[in-house]
Amino acid sequence: MTYRRITLPLFLVQEQRRLGGSGIFTALMTDICTTCKTISNEVNRGAMAGTMGYAGSRNVQGEEQKELDVLANDIFLYMTDQSGNWAGVASEELEDARISRGSDGRYLLLFDPLDGSSNIGVNVAVGSIFSILRLPEGADPSDERVYLQPGVRQVAAGYTIYGSSTMMVLTSGHGVNGFTLDHNIGVFVLTHPNMRIPEDTGEYAINASRERHWPAPIHRYVRECVAGPDGPRGKAFNTRWIASMVAEVHRILMRGGVFMYPVDRDNAPRGGHLRLLYEANPMAFIVEQAGGRAISGHERILDIEPERLHQRTGVILGSKNEVERIGRYYAETGHEETSAA
Repeated sequence: MTYRRITLPLFLVQEQRRLGGSGIFTALMTDICTTCKTISNEVNRGAMAGTMGYAGSRNVQGEEQKELDVLANDIFLYMTDQSGNWAGVASEELEDARISRGSDGRYLLLFDPLDGSSNIGVNVAVGSIFSILRLPEGADPSDERVYLQPGVRQVAAGYTIYGSSTMMVLTSGHGVNGFTLDHNIGVFVLTHPNMRIPEDTGEYAINASRERHWPAPIHRYVRECVAGPDGPRGKAFNTRWIASMVAEVHRILMRGGVFMYPVDRDNAPRGGHLRLLYEANPMAFIVEQAGGRAISGHERILDIEPERLHQRTGVILGSKNEVERIGRYYAETGHEETSAA
């Protein structure tokens, strides 16, 4: 039998040759691969590693941190410091961005080291999300403003999901590809080339316990889905909710669907729930590259101009036709009602 497996390093080299790249992106992704493999090992060890509990600290958003949150963040910082390939990094878990030690790199890394960590104790999939930006020419990487770039300027984005298998999903603006970690040889292998999100779907994901806070467009959309074949949509919909954005987006990439975490009456003073730079932008980039759509409600997520490092936003993403339908509902409702949600 002919051996035809394509590893992530080989894939990156092939893309580098095809696009006439310099090789720096391959070096950047090597850092991220090593980081995510290390985190995967810690997650898979579970309770045996003694890192399943709370750390007794809170992150910059005031959320209680799990021990694995802190460990995953430390692994990212250590790996990027050691490589010398990055100008600076910003983490969801840290208040300020950091210059990478001893580096003259031209790229910035933004990351959520362990998304969905509330699920750690019940063995549900969690993951790491990352976004890569260019450092503007002549800019100081210690200046927070260099990270405040709209999502359309991302060089690459991806996530690694730590579930029944460890999988990295990656885009550099030329489609989306998925790589599964072969633990026997310690290498990510291309298993899901050219991932595409179906334009139509019969699934949606939303935290139904927040229904009392939802804005009118979300109420309308969910009500129509729940009505089933006898309702205005004329078909049955299933609800899914994992409370891990990585797991939600991964399911949508594999079989379609819509994920919704809108700005609502409760989270509107904070601007929403999910972080624009660490969660919304990278996931929106991936989803759009796979043929889906991603909006905050009234606008495309990738067009939002960030104003601060830990800015939040509403997120509605997934199958093209469903997200566009929700966008029309927002347009019909108007900014005033939904912003006062």
